[in-house]
Amino acid sequence: MRVLAAVDKFRGTATAAEVADAICSTAERLGHVGDRAPVSDGGEGWLDAFGGPNRHTLVTGPLGDSIRAPWRIEDGTAIIEMAQASGLLIAGDREGNDPMAASTSGTGELIDAALDAGASRIIVGLGGSATTDGGFGAVRSLRSRHRLRGVELLIACDVRTRFTDAARVFGPQKGASPAQVAMLTGRLERLVQVYREDFGVDVSELEGAGAAGGLAGGLVALGGRLVPGFDLLADEVGLAARTAAADLVITGEGYLDEQSFEGKVAGGMSDLAARSGTRIVAIAGDVDPEVAGRIEAVALAARFGLDRAMSDTVACIAEVTEELLAISR
Repeated sequence: MRVLAAVDKFRGTATAAEVADAICSTAERLGHVGDRAPVSDGGEGWLDAFGGPNRHTLVTGPLGDSIRAPWRIEDGTAIIEMAQASGLLIAGDREGNDPMAASTSGTGELIDAALDAGASRIIVGLGGSATTDGGFGAVRSLRSRHRLRGVELLIACDVRTRFTDAARVFGPQKGASPAQVAMLTGRLERLVQVYREDFGVDVSELEGAGAAGGLAGGLVALGGRLVPGFDLLADEVGLAARTAAADLVITGEGYLDEQSFEGKVAGGMSDLAARSGTRIVAIAGDVDPEVAGRIEAVALAARFGLDRAMSDTVACIAEVTEELLAISR
């Protein structure tokens, strides 16, 4: 059998690459063919989904420290994962972050590095940000904005949040108090006017412009175009053809719920499998009962208990994979 492992991360317990490796290694050990496809909808794991980094650049981290941020460039296309330069985990997660000071400067510096390297196409994956600066840090850090003329700038995200709603929707996750949310919202409202005056772009009503604390809006002001992350990645790595060539698709993520079928990996893979008539099974940490019938699924928490599902995720996934392949014989 040909087994396609097209999986997202299990947040906090396993990366998408680790999950894909566990599935394919198990399939290959049993004499099958494994096709590894770690997938991301634009957030963490975006670089891995394209094959991992081949460059590192010293940039300004979200709280001002210098960090070496990974990115990749191949055949004129640069792939940037904003979480690698301006991410919440870099800032010390919610507890260590300073939501008022956190900046996207490092992401802008990576875009600058991509331009220096001759990129004619730049794809920025959004998600996992520490920031609610409306992308102002990134915009300000670009040395020569005119260099973006003639460059295709694609902004991959999976949310519809509007620019001035970013603080209210995402600020508390980044450590912002109610008072700070109000101040950040005021800052975003002022930036709407700045971007309108400086670039002639109104980001206020654009769905998705609030992604990554408004970084999406800032990049749109620079001429970028918002695109659904999963759809963009699927096209770039040929997921439709790889799904059609598989006998079994195994997808997965930490928690399978209604949002999983709204532009995220499990839903996207389910659609691709339906088009080609390929069997698909989702392995998840847990499954919301309301979506239990939408896709064949295995919940690790129910199968192994929550403690083992959290502490030994990769081994649990390998065990489920072996069971699925035994049933499929």
